[in-house]
Amino acid sequence: MARPRLEVADVFRRHGEAYLAAHAGRLSLGQLKVVSAIRACRTAALGGHVARCDGCGHVEIGYNSCRNRHCPKCQGFAARAWLDKRQADLLPLAYYHVVFTLPAAIAAIAFQNKAALYDLLMKTAAETLTTIAVDPKRLGVRIGFTSVLHTWGSALTHHPHVHIIVPGGGLSPDGERWIACKPGFFLPVRVLSRFFRRRFLEGLLALHEGGRLTFFGDLAGLANPGVFRARLAPLRRAEWVIYAKRPFGGPQAVLAYLSRYTHRVAISDSRIVAFDGHRVSFRWKDYRARASAPGAWIKTMTLPVDEFMRRFLLHVLPDGFHRIRHYGFLAGAARVENVARIRQMIADVSGAPQARQNVGEPHAEPAEAGVDDEREESFPCRCCGGRMTIVERFARGGAPQTSFAAGWSDTS
Repeated sequence: MARPRLEVADVFRRHGEAYLAAHAGRLSLGQLKVVSAIRACRTAALGGHVARCDGCGHVEIGYNSCRNRHCPKCQGFAARAWLDKRQADLLPLAYYHVVFTLPAAIAAIAFQNKAALYDLLMKTAAETLTTIAVDPKRLGVRIGFTSVLHTWGSALTHHPHVHIIVPGGGLSPDGERWIACKPGFFLPVRVLSRFFRRRFLEGLLALHEGGRLTFFGDLAGLANPGVFRARLAPLRRAEWVIYAKRPFGGPQAVLAYLSRYTHRVAISDSRIVAFDGHRVSFRWKDYRARASAPGAWIKTMTLPVDEFMRRFLLHVLPDGFHRIRHYGFLAGAARVENVARIRQMIADVSGAPQARQNVGEPHAEPAEAGVDDEREESFPCRCCGGRMTIVERFARGGAPQTSFAAGWSDTS
């Protein structure tokens, strides 16, 4: 794939020093790490390698990646590696996509309490699905699913929501049968919304009573229990947005979707259309205009470079936070065995009785899934198809010692 003409890294490298100086003392350690990582990604600062083609003599120099999960350039490789592992988990049936979104009033509180409220969001969404699905009046089954946290809207604003991908059915209470949902319908959205609202507000109030929330600026008054309860009162009556999309066309469609969502960052390099050193222009989707102006809802937004960087850094997750989690029969070490048994149940409903499955505790992906960017010792030449062989590796801050003749390229 060709390198984008403009990258987020171009903005950070050109304006990063000025931004850090202007906001000294107001950025978190995590945000400082992201700025440093993106600026250094695929540069000599991180070291690299030199490779030469055994056939045509073409020489390439490549620099190592920063491996930071917020870096747009590092996530493509990470997503592919993750998907290779997930293919074995796919079941031969329809999958559903459910999105849980926090109201704007709660999102403001979440921004000042990211670790606590992002965790509460993911756990409550999972509890909502598992509780409603196991209800005998609904499906009466134990389900398994994958959750992915996103914290941004298309314009880089703070918009925390969880994407959940769930197979269309689940295990019977005794774990011996697979029970499919009705075609095209998983669970009632209104029921999900009411349960999610109640349980999230209960959890939020418990966090406040336990002294686990902090408030500053315009929200400082919420530290008072009475003020906080008053803030929550109208939210108990408001409609909370739970969105259930149409089912996927099949397992391969699920993989294609996951490849776009699991390792997505706030903005990809491909969305940046212009950067003049003072302003950044990027494509965004105006979903409110989608129905009224079909074809015109993809727009271009231009922001001062300082505001662009501020919005990007809004979405740096707390250290150690797991934004990809697996629940139910897809969680933990029993996942492989569970999936194999379910496949057998789907193929042959008269299979032997199944052992009790793990359907409760989540399993989280590593918070900083690293990208091993160092190339294999040999790989195909982009010029002639011959064998490229690594002839030199150089350390961080170093430079290659190999002599370059005509016909070499920089692949960073």
